[in-house]
Amino acid sequence: MSTLRLNLPTALTLSRIVLIPVFVLMVYHHPILGALVFGIASVTDFLDGYLARRSGQITTFGIIMDPIADKFLVISALIVLVDMERLSAWIAIILIVRDFLITALRVVALSKDIVIPAELGGKLKTGAQITGILCIILMGTIFDHFPFDLYDIGLVFIWLALFLSVFSGVQYTVAFWRRI
Repeated sequence: MSTLRLNLPTALTLSRIVLIPVFVLMVYHHPILGALVFGIASVTDFLDGYLARRSGQITTFGIIMDPIADKFLVISALIVLVDMERLSAWIAIILIVRDFLITALRVVALSKDIVIPAELGGKLKTGAQITGILCIILMGTIFDHFPFDLYDIGLVFIWLALFLSVFSGVQYTVAFWRRI
């Protein structure tokens, strides 16, 4: 496993970070384009890990930067939603603090050459967050003509993400202490 090698998975991880300011600039005035940028960046989160594993291009840089890039993207979106007054700050704070704590544990574990892989709960949490964020961003757009309320659906996914966040955070912390 090498430290830094520019390959497709690494480029996808870095592109997610580059797309964050584009997303933030777009979402306020062009929510559909902002949601599109957020969606594309979110897809890179799945693709980079999948391609790295499939092609044997797993690097230490990727192991560290992939979850950080994911957190930066989601945290940026949560802050934007709070700023737009579409999400309560306390919900965003819990989700953000959990992500920082788990990322810190990951870095500590990695410094001891221990890789604790993401568990199903964390993956489901990320999927729920992304879905909730996209629904809430798209409220008030042409998608409001659907027979269902995107905001309410988004909040259900955010609440699910909140539950999964706490659950998977405890799960990850236990796994961390067992491996350390």
